[in-house]
Order: sequence, then structure tokens, then C-alpha cells
Amino acid sequence: MEWLLAFLHIKHYNHVQKGWCCMRKFDYSFLNNGLLPANLVNLTSNITALKTMAGVRKDEYAQVFTELEAVAKVQSIKSSNAIEGIVTSDERIAAIVNQNSAPLNHNEAEIAGYRDALNEIHLGYEHIDFRQSDILRLHEMMMSFAGYEYGGQYKTDDNVILEIDADGNRRVRFRPTSASETPKAMEQLELAYLDARNDANINQLLLIPCVILDFLCIHPFRDGNGRMSRLLSLLLLYKNGFDAGKYVSFEEQINNYKAYYYEALRQSSAGWENNENSYFPFIENFLSTLYMCYKELDKRFAVIHGKKITKKARVEATVLNSLTPLSKADVCKILPDVSPTTIEAVLGTMVKNGSVKRIGMGRLTRYIKA
Repeated sequence: MEWLLAFLHIKHYNHVQKGWCCMRKFDYSFLNNGLLPANLVNLTSNITALKTMAGVRKDEYAQVFTELEAVAKVQSIKSSNAIEGIVTSDERIAAIVNQNSAPLNHNEAEIAGYRDALNEIHLGYEHIDFRQSDILRLHEMMMSFAGYEYGGQYKTDDNVILEIDADGNRRVRFRPTSASETPKAMEQLELAYLDARNDANINQLLLIPCVILDFLCIHPFRDGNGRMSRLLSLLLLYKNGFDAGKYVSFEEQINNYKAYYYEALRQSSAGWENNENSYFPFIENFLSTLYMCYKELDKRFAVIHGKKITKKARVEATVLNSLTPLSKADVCKILPDVSPTTIEAVLGTMVKNGSVKRIGMGRLTRYIKA
């Protein structure tokens, strides 16, 4: 099941429910009222500034971005599937992503399907849109490797989102759109988005998470809704020029802080079926995730000032510009495209030439500017 809450185990059940008495209305005009929370306005400004800086660096350091993209793709495929409990070893993930091996089991087939859909977006996002035909095609691509017959088709049975507490008690957490209403709801969602994106007074960074939230609340597919929501997030971000998720995994950031993601989703889905929900918690979480991607990307470049951006120079600058001692593992996390062997060699050289000092021993070893 792909949906809510970090603290409780969720299951997905087909369920015969009474149809809605009225259709959910998709109206994003509130984004054009000039009364948006200051924190969201500030987040969009900060993201836009980082986006501009990343664009300049991309032109200058194309090879570095190519290497970062390869690393981020593996992290994205691993994380988006892991959120849904679909896992395998890091070695197998890399082999599947790089197409060096065919899937060996069902989980790996699911992972291969996400790989194909993500590749489609990375390579062809300019020709893909938030339209039902493209959404269904991406879903079919994602589900076909695992042999699901319902890939590329909307759900045919109603579903409910159940949560199970520590004592095993179940309760309905959320009732998505009924199966009979889903095609119409998706049509209305598509049209509402296309209309809003043509409004010059609506900030696209605020619009995108609203559309993703509505997609999740419709829950249009029998399975794969969570993974599809993340693919569609990347698609819409890329189409609007916000491509940090290509180089620092957007899905990994969600997975690292999924308790906050699920809580924001819970808050923003409350009252959704009656058009009484607030989008703002989910918008803030979405933008914070994107901001973290851009900040991580910035860390990997801001350390360089006019020098040729070799891997050695990036390791050196990372340590020399840090205000706190860093371990080898810390540097590996900041610079995932640089091998641990290279990082260890550079750190050793820096200790020898006196530019940094070593603190502690063994696993507790840290490095700080001398």
C-alpha cells in the first residue's frame, strides 16, 4: 500500500463504498490571492535563487553533473521503492539500474519498472505532460515489469486507507475517490492544472504540490499511487526548470524525513473530500524537500571559488570550509559521486601537509581545518 502515516502500519483494501454525493472541486485560484503564508513565499524565493546558481554551474561543470545524475538515479529508485517496502541489496539495485542484470524476483521487477518510468521522465520530460494519457502510460510502464495486468488502468474497485495501531485496532484513515468517479476526477484534475499553469499570477512551485496532493487523495490506481506521485512530482518540477532532483535524489529526501512527509499529507488530506482541506502543510513539506535538494547540490559546489573543480579540490574545500569536524563518512555523504578511496587519500594528504588536523581514532576519526 502506498499512502499515509509514518507511525502506524497502513494497509490497502478494496472496499465497496457508497458513491460520493458530490464531486470534489479542483480550484487553485487561492494561489493568486496575494495572501499566502510568508514562509512559503520565502521558500520559493530561496529555491529560485539556488536554481539560478545551479544553472550557471551546470554549464561550467557538465561532467560533474553527469556523475551526480548517475548516483542520484540509483538513490531515487532505491528510496522511492523502499518507502513502499520494496527492497533489495544496494548491489542488486545498482545492477538493475545500470541494466547489468535482469530482475531475479518480484521486488526487483518492481524496481526495474520504476527505473524505466524514471528514465522516461529524465529523457523525455519535455514531451510528457500532466495528462491522463501520459499518466496512464507511465503507470503501465512502471507496473508492467512485475506482470500486473492492471498497469495503465484506473482502479475498478473502491478503496479505503486503513491504519492499524499498536494494539491491532483498525480504523478508516481516508476514503479516496470512488472507482466510478475516478476517471471524471482525473479529468477535472488535469483541466484544473492546465488552467492554473497558464495563470501568470500563480507561482508554479506552489501549484505543483497542490496537484500532487489531489492526485494522492484521488488515489486513482489499485497500486502504485505513491510511486506515481513522486514520478509526477519530478515531471512537473523538471518541466518548470527545477531539476535538482536529477542530481540530488528528491525521493531520498522524502524517505529520510518520511515522518514529516506523512504528517503533512495527513494534515492536508483532512476534509479533502468535502473541499475543506488546507494545502499549506503539504506545500511546505514539498518545498522544504526541494529546498534540501538544492542546498545539498549547493554544498557540492559552493566550496569552489574559481578553481578547476576536480574531485580532489572538492574534497579539500569541503573539509576546509566546514565549521565542524567531519568524518570520512560525512564527506562521502556530501560528495556521493567521489569514491571513498579518493576521499581517504585526499584526507591523508591534507593531514600530511598540515592543512587539516585529525581528531580521534578509528571510527571516531574526524577532520577539521588546522
